[in-house]
Amino acid sequence: MEISADKDRLDRDVIHRFLSEEAYWSIGVPRERVDRAIDHSLCFGAYDDDGAQVGFTRVVTDYATFGWVCDVFVLPAARGRGVARALIAAVVAHEQLRDVRRLMLATEDAHGLYEQHGFTKPDDLYKWMVRRP
Repeated sequence: MEISADKDRLDRDVIHRFLSEEAYWSIGVPRERVDRAIDHSLCFGAYDDDGAQVGFTRVVTDYATFGWVCDVFVLPAARGRGVARALIAAVVAHEQLRDVRRLMLATEDAHGLYEQHGFTKPDDLYKWMVRRP
């Protein structure tokens, strides 16, 4: 398996299909929105030995003070092989993200994965707010 931040390698069809059909956080997301999100984020693809994309994550960041890790997924056929762990390890080790003051994410069910890479529940959660259209 290989992890790469090269956007030219991303299989946008695979990414859109998973996000729009399987990811609980983005069911029905339009292709144009996925493309725009990829274009304006630091993205990581996970690739099998044959070069097929099996995982993805992206980071929305200013590369200095804040980064939001999102859209983390591994295709069902590749689960259980450490792909998500490798993706998150690549994110936190990436030269442009190592010194970012705060990396954040939201998850319903993968807390253990992220804790292995230094993520914790914020003690100042009461300060955070959200706005949705």
